[in-house]
Amino acid sequence: MAVARDGARSLLGLDPARYEPSFLHSPDRDYAETNCYTDILIEFVHAIGSEPLAMMGCALPIDYEGDQWTFFKPRPEDVEALYGIDIHEMQPYRPLPDQIAEQIELGRTLVVELDSFHLPDTAATSYGQAHVKSSVIAEGIDREAETLRYFHGDGYFELAGDDYRGIFRLGREYSADVLPPYTELLRLDAGPRLEGEELREAARRMLAEQVARRPAENPFERFAAGLADDLPGLLAGDAQRYHDYAFATVRMVGSAFEVGADHVEWVLGDAGAPAAALMREVVGGSKTLSFKLARRREFDPAPAVEALASAWSGAFAELEDALR
Repeated sequence: MAVARDGARSLLGLDPARYEPSFLHSPDRDYAETNCYTDILIEFVHAIGSEPLAMMGCALPIDYEGDQWTFFKPRPEDVEALYGIDIHEMQPYRPLPDQIAEQIELGRTLVVELDSFHLPDTAATSYGQAHVKSSVIAEGIDREAETLRYFHGDGYFELAGDDYRGIFRLGREYSADVLPPYTELLRLDAGPRLEGEELREAARRMLAEQVARRPAENPFERFAAGLADDLPGLLAGDAQRYHDYAFATVRMVGSAFEVGADHVEWVLGDAGAPAAALMREVVGGSKTLSFKLARRREFDPAPAVEALASAWSGAFAELEDALR
């Protein structure tokens, strides 16, 4: 699968100028992105020609964790069972460009946490402005030309020059007290890649497991109490505090239930429509709540969160019926 050309190494032979992202990252969605880790797996699975919706049951059992909603990710064992992709931690004890090139030559690649300060696709947020960790999947590298092609966020991109040297800490003196990035090995030879109805049936079994793993009590009831406590500080704080809070709370749960609704419809068809409709109420309610918070004016969040709680309960009741 790996392609070598004039010093360049590419796992899939893709071209950023011609790459078409998954529909799960379409700009007309309520949430065009989920979170950095789930997004790169969506695009990688899409790029190898498989259906990323099969693994999106991971979004259903998210919970309110006290100050944020669960940072949901596809379970490694599910990714392996569905697509034959094994993901496990790797020790970055050598220069990362060398490790990436070597693994691509072996038909594998790396998931790496990099600094968004050097990721040009984050131009609207952190590129050249803030040091924020974010996961990418390396797809191609040219150590001589100093270019890296990678999956990140809602697509597939390329960086070069100063950005290449920046993410890999090359070309000048850097502080020695910075830890190496968290790195995972992504192997494509862990088993068969399921297709068609076999893939859908496996996803249905996993959906039943994810429904069983949902919080024992309605998490929106705890979120209501947390939001009531947090609201005065949010209204008095600056815009950055709002953005940080919104990403960890209403945006996280909204994006989870949007991909979760798509997953339910794909797995269950017409039988999943009632549950998916209620899940989309969670999506819309989360987005509305986000807009109200963004205005940073005093309001009563209780009615909005009560509606979210009702939709959550109804969605899982419908799912249980559909899975019987």
